Amino acid sequence: MPEQRPPSERRVAVTGASGLVGTALVRALRERGTQVTVLTREPPRALRALGVGPTEGDVQALAWDPAREPAPAEALAGRDAVVNLLGEPIAQRWSARARAAIRESRVTGTANLIAGLARAQPRPPVLVSSSAIGYYGPHGEEPLDEDTPPGGDFLGSLCVEWEAAAARARELGMRVVQLRTGVVLDARRGALARMLPVFRLGLGGPIAGGRQYVSWIHARDLLGMILAALDDERWSGPVNATAPEPVTNREFSRALARSLGRPAVMPVPAFALRARYGEMADVLIGGARVLPAKALVLGYEFSHPRLEPALRSLLAR
Repeated sequence: MPEQRPPSERRVAVTGASGLVGTALVRALRERGTQVTVLTREPPRALRALGVGPTEGDVQALAWDPAREPAPAEALAGRDAVVNLLGEPIAQRWSARARAAIRESRVTGTANLIAGLARAQPRPPVLVSSSAIGYYGPHGEEPLDEDTPPGGDFLGSLCVEWEAAAARARELGMRVVQLRTGVVLDARRGALARMLPVFRLGLGGPIAGGRQYVSWIHARDLLGMILAALDDERWSGPVNATAPEPVTNREFSRALARSLGRPAVMPVPAFALRARYGEMADVLIGGARVLPAKALVLGYEFSHPRLEPALRSLLAR
């Protein structure tokens, strides 16, 4: 494999760039001096979401409908890497239509990305592709690493298909990293942002008894893992993108309440979750204790390994 160019000389293509992780990634890549190509259904809207002005030439956005067509080869050819962050939100009631959209955005979208990569010359040597810890299914208190087999529920089966679609890039001679991401903590968007108004009112508390594990990761560490996967050729295959100290939901609720100076005495019963989310509530009720075994072996140093300091850093912004 040819020697990598320094970040300031690289060109990276990104899908899903307007989401929570994608916007942070594009910003970090630009700070490194990397040229970024965004593949998106609506290029003008994506550039606005990324805060990119019309005269800024380090980011270009090209049109692509990932559910309908292969990715444009011209958006991928000559790039040093591709980061695939496509995915419809999981946290919604799983109607038949929602299930189809969740699967299509991940499995079909990734398959169409690989189809575009097959046509791209010269082809990028690296693909970093999202996955999720839903791969494992609920496991109670059992510690889980990357060798744990997949669960048999909807998310487990989805992640197996999703990762298999990304793995086809290996047949094209590419190094593939699949980041199995936990609950990403960011105070502006995502799960934590949705929890903050309730906890600030003193109305937060553990859900469904609070014994289930929450495998979380600070947004900065997820970004750090993506950059490490781009830079370090030792990163390959599935990698758990979670902090090294998962906590129970009860511990999470108490830590968040302490960080806000509020109580956490309003538990949410399981039946209330099922009434709102249907089958998806089982993900919140079951939980999984996922450990970043491979990342630690590779020497990744977490900026926020413990929950309460991580929460405080986010709330201080």
